[in-house]
Amino acid sequence: MTVSYTLKVAEARLGGFSSLLLRWRGSIYKLLYKEFLLFIALYALLSIIYRLLLTQEQRHVYAQVARYCNRSADLIPLSFVLGFYVTLVVNRWWAQYTSIPLPDQLMCVISASVHGVDQRGRLLRRTLIRYANLASVLVLRSVSTRVLKRFPTMEHVVDAGFMSQEERKKFESLKSDFNKYWIPCVWFTNLAAQARRDGRIRDDIALCLLLEELNKYRAKCSMLFHYDWISIPLVYTQVVTIAVYSFFALSLVGRQFVEPEAGRAKPQELLEPGQEAASTMGDLDMYVPLTTLLQFFFYAGWLKVAEQIINPFGEDDDDFETNQLIDRNLQVSLLAVDDMYQNLPPAEKDLYWDEDSAQPPYTVATAAEALRPSFLGSTFNLRVSDDPEQSMQVEASPGSARPLPASQTPLLGRFLTAGAPSPAISLRTFGRVRGAPWTPRVSRLRAEESGDPEAADRIEEASVRSEDEAGEP
Repeated sequence: MTVSYTLKVAEARLGGFSSLLLRWRGSIYKLLYKEFLLFIALYALLSIIYRLLLTQEQRHVYAQVARYCNRSADLIPLSFVLGFYVTLVVNRWWAQYTSIPLPDQLMCVISASVHGVDQRGRLLRRTLIRYANLASVLVLRSVSTRVLKRFPTMEHVVDAGFMSQEERKKFESLKSDFNKYWIPCVWFTNLAAQARRDGRIRDDIALCLLLEELNKYRAKCSMLFHYDWISIPLVYTQVVTIAVYSFFALSLVGRQFVEPEAGRAKPQELLEPGQEAASTMGDLDMYVPLTTLLQFFFYAGWLKVAEQIINPFGEDDDDFETNQLIDRNLQVSLLAVDDMYQNLPPAEKDLYWDEDSAQPPYTVATAAEALRPSFLGSTFNLRVSDDPEQSMQVEASPGSARPLPASQTPLLGRFLTAGAPSPAISLRTFGRVRGAPWTPRVSRLRAEESGDPEAADRIEEASVRSEDEAGEP
């Protein structure tokens, strides 16, 4: 049964995860304790042999081998290889769970589309949803050891009520070298087409919606089967396993305590004051290699996590509860299409019928939440300038902007292109008002054509003044 601890971590508190360390079922201790004890036994055996059974010359050779193994173990990229592999396995594990077919959407469409309160209508709805459940049972028998142990033969499937004897004969008479979990889906489509001809499904749109939901359901069955068929490449799993095992095989020898290497002491003239005693000392003799055991616990435990969830349809503590899913799907789907068909409570006015704003009550434990202001969006807390000029609306058109003087160009534009026009637009260089851009020469020509020389002179003076202002440093 899946180990659920969601309630234990509903709130972040001191020692929240620490309380989970004392659990045994589904824990890393249960997965790893055999390998852990074996590693300790082998390490202790090598330590006893080195300390009690070897001669001085043999100890010297063993020390050289241990130093070589310790250096070689650091060359294995264990964290990278193992971390990437476990990430891949976890993503695949969740994708397999989301591929488990659930009849919830399909049963709602059947209840809404297949009509009839008589025995024929009831039979059609129950048979359609039973075919869908039969397809999921057949595919789960192919991938889950728990389901296969529950339904070892097709006779057990018939006895469980998922299939009749006549349907079993039809099923077994169809010869195919491949898995036949898709056959109930074909029966479903044929029965739905017959219900459309009989008028139980009233229009083609409802039939189309029904078949679309069935195709989604069948696609999940197919994806589940293909996840079981196409595994993570074996070479990748082998590489990760060899990397972990070789690392700890080298650590068994390389992490042993050995006598300091002769001749490693520094010359007297190179020693700093007070360093003579430290230079001749070796590593601390730890009878229990704590850091090595922790390293084994982390890396080997990481590999065990991948080993457990690479196929979540087994019988481990955290594998999927496929048998309970089958029971739940059958019970809920039959209830939806049969007992709940046209079985509606009376429509009544709700409690907030005459109120403009519905406000459900709070309990004393949650009353403080009602005092918090509603979140309206992050920009609602942005302070906007109070200057009315900044809020004035102008028309943005490509020809309405003129080059800014150098004093108004952005700082970066001054360094990059001193004489280039700035893309910045201000109210001064933008259009005067909504409408066409102001063009002095065209306006002067129109004034001269109208016979008003004074207006032409005023336009000329305004254009000269604007050009002088634009040329100011």
